Amino acid sequence: MDLFTLIILAGIIILLIFFLSFIPVMLWISALAAGVRISIFTLVGMRLRRVIPGRIVNPLIKAHKAGLSVTNNQLESHYLAGGNVDRVVNALIAAHRANIELSFERCAAIDLAGRDVFEAVQMSVNPKVIETPYISGVALDGIEVKAKARITVRANIDRLVGGAGEETIIARVGEGIVSTIGGSKNHKEVLENPDMISQTVLKKGLDAGTAFEILSIDIADVDIGKNIGAILQTDQAEADKNIAQAKAEERRAMAVAAEQEMVARVQEMRAKVVEAESQVPLAMAEALRSGNLGVMDYMNYKNIMADTEMRNSIGRATREEMNDNKNNNKKDK
Repeated sequence: MDLFTLIILAGIIILLIFFLSFIPVMLWISALAAGVRISIFTLVGMRLRRVIPGRIVNPLIKAHKAGLSVTNNQLESHYLAGGNVDRVVNALIAAHRANIELSFERCAAIDLAGRDVFEAVQMSVNPKVIETPYISGVALDGIEVKAKARITVRANIDRLVGGAGEETIIARVGEGIVSTIGGSKNHKEVLENPDMISQTVLKKGLDAGTAFEILSIDIADVDIGKNIGAILQTDQAEADKNIAQAKAEERRAMAVAAEQEMVARVQEMRAKVVEAESQVPLAMAEALRSGNLGVMDYMNYKNIMADTEMRNSIGRATREEMNDNKNNNKKDK
């Protein structure tokens, strides 16, 4: 075998490999064996449209074997829109087996909306239980009550597009629990009848506008929390005490200011008296010079001043003696 023949054989092999990689012949044969009629040119067209043929043909074979009337154009258009073809076909098969009416268009819309349509179909057949965290409410007697609920929901396929999710269900149930506990006369009423919470919440139709249908709400646990009423009263009493102390401090400051003002006035008056007393000798000297005051008048004035000073000293001595006697009597006792 010469070199030219080897080159021709290598070229044929390369062309054959390229042909088999670009044209999925084996996938076409598998489709024919499964009874799915699809032309080889359709598969080539998928390659040209940058669609992986296996992502379309394999779900198409699965749908055909399940008895579903789904075309390759529907699956290809959903793939090009960014949807999950395999998940949509699985959901259609599950809905068909469970006798749930679900069209391809609605199933594709649910998938493109970002929801797991296969999980939704499974939830329609087998309801899901959602457990809420402990939700606190305060009864009218001021006692905090904590309750945990288990919500049994079933997916509502008709409202999966545009319907609210599990978070909305939990929030609405929590709001209902808080309002029910808050409307109870005391915490004992809630502890005695926990089903009162579930009955009240179910009557409000909390699943409106959501992607689920609430089947039941069961109270799993009820616990007692803090005495919120007593805490609030304590805080109020502390606040009242602080306000009273602030007002008392204000009155004390005003009294101190008034006392200081009085002391300042007394000092001012004493200064005026001292100033006036300092003018007396000058006035008397002037009176003596002018003849308005005689020598005998001046001597009488001095005698009166001496008598007054003597009486004051006697009075001080008497008061000191009386205070000493009182102190001695207290010590003796």
